[in-house]
Amino acid sequence: MYSFKKLKQNSDFRRIYGRGMTLVNPAFVAYAFKNRRSSGIRIGITAGKKLGGAVQRNRAKRVITAAFALISDKIKSGYDIVFVARTRILTLKSTEVSALMLKIFEEAEILNQDA
Repeated sequence: MYSFKKLKQNSDFRRIYGRGMTLVNPAFVAYAFKNRRSSGIRIGITAGKKLGGAVQRNRAKRVITAAFALISDKIKSGYDIVFVARTRILTLKSTEVSALMLKIFEEAEILNQDA
């Protein structure tokens, strides 16, 4: 279905928060960490209660997942990425969010050279 796997373990999230590089924009914060054990891309998504109720939090997670699916083939393999949703994401569509992702990943040099 997707060309990436989902992170689920709290220890993975904590490792990425502590040792990963931080990429910030108004819609979300992304933490990226080069993973030596995994060759693929793994992502984790968090949405705190500050965003709203369960419906808003789940929509934010769906938008981030859909946006990442659009650009996942352009990301270098071997990275773990955690997205933390911010309130601005509730007003954006997945295509807008994917453009934001491309911008910050390009600055962080996480994109493939041929992308």
